[in-house]
Amino acid sequence: MEDFLTLDNQLCFSIYETNSQFTKLYSKVLHPFGITYPQYLVLLALWEKDGLTVKELGDRLNLGTGTLTPMIKRMEVSGWVKKERVASDERKVCVFAQPKALDEKNAINNAVAREVISCNIELAEYEQLLKQLRVLQGKLLNRGRL
Repeated sequence: MEDFLTLDNQLCFSIYETNSQFTKLYSKVLHPFGITYPQYLVLLALWEKDGLTVKELGDRLNLGTGTLTPMIKRMEVSGWVKKERVASDERKVCVFAQPKALDEKNAINNAVAREVISCNIELAEYEQLLKQLRVLQGKLLNRGRL
């Protein structure tokens, strides 16, 4: 590729810019609910499987405890989640969606869906992009391994 080292020809920069646009889109949609994009990801994970340990949640979202713990604390204060120690192993803390999170689930998901639809991304295009990104992510995770 000619001029490979130009900024516009860097895949990493294109992904970075796209991520920035997604963050702006989600921030705008989630602001009325009083949650951030990372907090929305926590809720998505808990809506899929409630009662994940902090470690499981961190693994699922690829977030360290240094980032996740204060976020969960803020979400607990605002009534979105609740932390509970596991009785059989006091070292483990589980996170549960609270009624507020369950009550707002449809409204949040509908608001997000409306905003994504406003981007004119067709379902087939969305699915293809997601598939390509997962393949790319797998290649990056497995680089250097044969």
